[in-house]
Amino acid sequence: MKKILFLASLLALAITGRAQITAPKEAPQLEFALQLRVTLGETYSVGETQHGRRTVIPITGGTFEGPLLKGTILNGGADYQLANTAQGRTEIEAIYSIKTDDGVYIHVRNRGIIAQGKDEEGRPSFYFRAAPQFEAPADSPYAWMNNALFVCAPEWGPGFQGFVLNVWKVK
Repeated sequence: MKKILFLASLLALAITGRAQITAPKEAPQLEFALQLRVTLGETYSVGETQHGRRTVIPITGGTFEGPLLKGTILNGGADYQLANTAQGRTEIEAIYSIKTDDGVYIHVRNRGIIAQGKDEEGRPSFYFRAAPQFEAPADSPYAWMNNALFVCAPEWGPGFQGFVLNVWKVK
């Protein structure tokens, strides 16, 4: 009987329209984690592939600093970009390593989207966000990075020949 009432409720909902959705009272909060100042090598393109235009931007070094860690970005990583120029959309995946000032190596994989287009009023729009994942040694002071989600956004401005990313931990 309970099953029939449940199914009848679902059917009534489908007939009358959508369920009303109430926004949650609390949204996740962000806490600043670190800023990466990445130096880059010469960009090269693989060209148009079956998936889109593949571009590679070598990561040659840099520094990072936050409230709980500080160190250098190691040479040898890269940002692998896949562009769909018809849609004004680029998928990014940067893979590299960082080394803290106390000698701990942390692997980073940062995936995101760059999208260019028009907003609701037809004005040019630009969106660039990514979600870095950190792999730190489980027995290190940075193990907390293994068990958290992060988001990042670029910072634009003069004075640095490279790329600046601000990273927040989702609380």
